Amino acid sequence: MQIYVVSREGNTLRLGLKNHNTTIIEPIIQELNQNAAVEYCRYIVDHPDLDDPYLEIRVRSGTPEEALKKAAAAVGDYFSSVSE
Repeated sequence: MQIYVVSREGNTLRLGLKNHNTTIIEPIIQELNQNAAVEYCRYIVDHPDLDDPYLEIRVRSGTPEEALKKAAAAVGDYFSSVSE
């Protein structure tokens, strides 16, 4: 999956997702939406054949990048603790 910055305006970050897989996106969204510093996080698909979907993160405090790093670390910790 390739991730690129679509836009960064104030407290909102939009990340485009090429060759995406929602298997990893969904737990990150869930972590972000549980963070009190995050106003909202959403996954948006404008047109499935013409546009890449994107992840939009808006924060109340801090930066969207900090919130995303924290969520990714929490998801990584969860999955690394899973055993057979």
